[in-house]
Amino acid sequence: VQLQASGGGLVQAGGSLTLSCAASGFTLDDYAITWFRQAPGKEREGVACINDGDGSTYYADSVKGRFTISRDNTKNLVYLRMNGLTPADTAVYYCAASALRMTRVSWYRTEVFTRWGQGTLVTVSS
Repeated sequence: VQLQASGGGLVQAGGSLTLSCAASGFTLDDYAITWFRQAPGKEREGVACINDGDGSTYYADSVKGRFTISRDNTKNLVYLRMNGLTPADTAVYYCAASALRMTRVSWYRTEVFTRWGQGTLVTVSS
């Protein structure tokens, strides 16, 4: 039972990447998924979240209008499309799953997530 984040890499500023979060051993459509990121020397922060059921979403202010989270329950995948990348987006990105419904005050709280992927590194060069 695990999550696997993939799709990271090196990209120039202004470029785009799409991260994928895959589940094995359980069904993602029963879970809310948040993408977190952690830059060197900084705390882990929530980037984007998508609930199960109605698919409602939340975004950090720093990525609104640039990042889009989506899910394909038929493939048991959650995506994070990242456009307009800047060096400030450089971090290890993690996906995490929670059986709880996320709200605007809970979606970025690491303690409510019980399952975590191993992370994928995104590096944005200037």
